[in-house]
Amino acid sequence: MGAGGGGANLPALRSHNAALVLDLLRTAGEAGISRLELAARTGLTPQAVSKITARLRAEGLAAEAGRRASTGGKPATVLRLVPAAAYAIGLHLDRDELTAVLLDLAGERVAVRRAPLDLGAGAEPVLSAAQAEIAALLAAGRTGSRAGAGGDSGAGEGGDSGAGADGAPDAPGAPDAPGAPGAPDVPSGPGTPAPTVPTAPTVPTVPTTPDILGVGVAMPGPLDHLAGTPGRVTGFPEWDGFPLREELERRLGLPVVLDKDTNAAALGLALRPDAPGSFAYVHLGTGLGAGLVLGGAVLRGGRTGAGELGHQTVQLDGPPCDCGGRGCLEALCLAALARGDLAEAARVLGTGAANLVRLLDIDRVLLGGRAVLAAPDAFARGAREVLAALALPTPVDVVGPRDTVAEGAAHLILAPVFGK
Repeated sequence: MGAGGGGANLPALRSHNAALVLDLLRTAGEAGISRLELAARTGLTPQAVSKITARLRAEGLAAEAGRRASTGGKPATVLRLVPAAAYAIGLHLDRDELTAVLLDLAGERVAVRRAPLDLGAGAEPVLSAAQAEIAALLAAGRTGSRAGAGGDSGAGEGGDSGAGADGAPDAPGAPDAPGAPGAPDVPSGPGTPAPTVPTAPTVPTVPTTPDILGVGVAMPGPLDHLAGTPGRVTGFPEWDGFPLREELERRLGLPVVLDKDTNAAALGLALRPDAPGSFAYVHLGTGLGAGLVLGGAVLRGGRTGAGELGHQTVQLDGPPCDCGGRGCLEALCLAALARGDLAEAARVLGTGAANLVRLLDIDRVLLGGRAVLAAPDAFARGAREVLAALALPTPVDVVGPRDTVAEGAAHLILAPVFGK
């Protein structure tokens, strides 16, 4: 990543009209788009478009992509987005794994790192691990290595950091693994004030430059998207009220946005060119949840509580769930997975999907998450059978890649640049 790009403080990135133009440049891709086409599709005057594109070019966000033959007059100059002008980091804090990705301005993956994580180890080891992986991610991105379709930054298939979820050793220079002996715990419990966590001196400094727009963080809910604080994460109540966004901003020196893992994934999927207008992204990994998109926008709810699919009660006298309820979809689905009953897990997942279809009349159900991607055909078939038995014609598809949540987290930073 060079120094010639832009940054979060660029005036061009704060303009609504510039965002409209940037979005059209993004969707046009390498082929580019002319100023006259930009004016026609935005409703802006040609003069306004010329001023905006001149500013975008001066800031390094746009460049000429050649000329297009004209039916009359001189050939039109075609402009394109400059993907290397700016970057965003996406961080997925799962219950047992951390994934960090670096996306360029066009949303293409540049680098990725993964490491084992114990979300229940407390804020200090989790945030130290995140800080170390982000520093390593940026170092990898600056080597000039570029990921293609599915390409990653590290050695080996998937480009993991050497600290993979399979128990491989931590990356050099990383802090002690979360949950390791000597890792400090964060006090928790009713009445316990949210702790202020000091920066661990052994954690590598994150090399920030103006071309890094910020860090999007996705983690299990519930949480408060606006306040930037987790709630009582199912199974890990010690995170309740912790100032995660504020603390990461202090450590990293970058803007941070926090959202639920399912919302982040749904946002990234909604930005794809072929995205349906309304859909549910149903994620089954270490937990079960849903990201909801209605009218092209993510539905979070006033308290970021929308999409808690896993904690719908479907069996009044069912097994207890870590959320405090009984007979929750998540508890039933994870129990079926634990005993190796894929058909039952898919049936439970399909039941939750059917509930969403009946409630919201969505166009499509998209399945994802680690458990689904391990057996995509079984889950897609099981969910489709449940919907078909209820005469619900909504299509069901499995979506990837594995890092959908982490990439969606990066889009928490990128999407506002394009007015999304």
